[in-house]
Amino acid sequence: MAWLYRITEPDGRPSLRRHLLSSLLVPLMVLLVIESLVTYGGALIYSNHVHDRDLADDATTLAQMLSQEDLGGQISPQARFLLEYAPEGHNYFNVSSQRHGLLAGTAELQPAPLSGASQDGEPELYSTSIFTHTQKHRDLRAATVRIPNLRDPSDQLTVTMAETFHDRHQRAREILLLTIPAQAILIASVFMLVLYGVRVGLRQLDPLTTRLAAREHDLAPIGDADVPVEILPLTRTIDALFARQRSMLSLQERFIADAAHQLKTPLAGLRVHVERAQADPSKETVNDALQHILRLTQRASRASSQLLALTRAQSPELNEASPLVLLDLAQVVPELLGVRVHDAITAGVDLGYEGPAGPVWIDGDRISLQEMLDNLIDNSLRYAGRDSILTVGLSTVPAGACLSVEDNGPGVPPAFLERLGERFFRVPGITEEGTGLGLAIVQRIAERHHAQVHYLSGSAGGLRVEVVFPPARTSRIVG
Repeated sequence: MAWLYRITEPDGRPSLRRHLLSSLLVPLMVLLVIESLVTYGGALIYSNHVHDRDLADDATTLAQMLSQEDLGGQISPQARFLLEYAPEGHNYFNVSSQRHGLLAGTAELQPAPLSGASQDGEPELYSTSIFTHTQKHRDLRAATVRIPNLRDPSDQLTVTMAETFHDRHQRAREILLLTIPAQAILIASVFMLVLYGVRVGLRQLDPLTTRLAAREHDLAPIGDADVPVEILPLTRTIDALFARQRSMLSLQERFIADAAHQLKTPLAGLRVHVERAQADPSKETVNDALQHILRLTQRASRASSQLLALTRAQSPELNEASPLVLLDLAQVVPELLGVRVHDAITAGVDLGYEGPAGPVWIDGDRISLQEMLDNLIDNSLRYAGRDSILTVGLSTVPAGACLSVEDNGPGVPPAFLERLGERFFRVPGITEEGTGLGLAIVQRIAERHHAQVHYLSGSAGGLRVEVVFPPARTSRIVG
């Protein structure tokens, strides 16, 4: 009975089996009480019916016997003995004559009011109460019969017999005591069957538990094939957790692979130039090696920054930490461009802005938008060349708000426009250094904002990048 001990002796932790059994046991006990009350009520109704019938029969029989005797104002000793004998609790009676008045019995016991049924000799049943000679109040059930006196046709006899409710309640209790053991046995049997059913039912979790315990690094979905429907919400929540873990692991693996891809060349170059400086410690060789080392270090630093930015843009956890809020692009974009004016001047590029006078609302994250715009501007500053013109535009379109960055540089051949935004993709023939991650970061940030990125040929032959944002879901009234 160890399993029963575990159920009845909690170990401090929640138990599904204990909760199920306790939630069933309490209703079963309440059901036993309700069923006992219903049984007692039914038994009392049946006992009242039987006693009423016997009481009416006794009153009718006695009235017929007395009507055949010549009473003369008195009843015979035999009749008096019959009235006083009360083997079934007929403790009160009243025999009266229309001519002679009360013949015997209790004067306080009043006959039933005169009605059509009692006048035809049918017994009239009713409830009443009296005070006995000991001043005790008694609730009674009585039967009154009125029949003509066969010895004296001008006379009418009224016979009333009454009894207390003690015997009726006693019979009902006896019936209840007979049924309670059977009901208790039935409910105990049901409880044991439920206990057995709960034990067998919980065994359906064993295959799932065994299958999960056998896993080590497998984050595949549990699936719904052998999962009971009652715990499907739990397993689906676990599957969602596994999916997030797979996404994070995939992101980490991709970051490691990207880092190895991007840092491999700069690190190899650093080693070559360090070995060259060590092999030839002359001033010219060391200075040249240091120049190359500085350039390679800057390249590795930029690659690391771009990789971290791409990872941050792809991470759902980091995105959840910075929810989208209502932003006015007509105010945000000029502020973000202001910090890049010095870089544009240094690169010899004419940086301008064209936008509407009114607000342009979107749901966005200011930090992510800063990173997006920085990568678009850096791309144009690097590849458009000196003395080029770079224009950042903002406009409203039927689909929402359009942020555009256009330069008049050499542009990108139409055959390669669709590939822009892929990780590490660089247009063949470009000699400028880069990681091939800038537009990929733009693509990921746009996806987070539910925006679409379009790569087009500019009107002046350069590259035009359009980011179309959906309208803001939060309404705002601007006065």
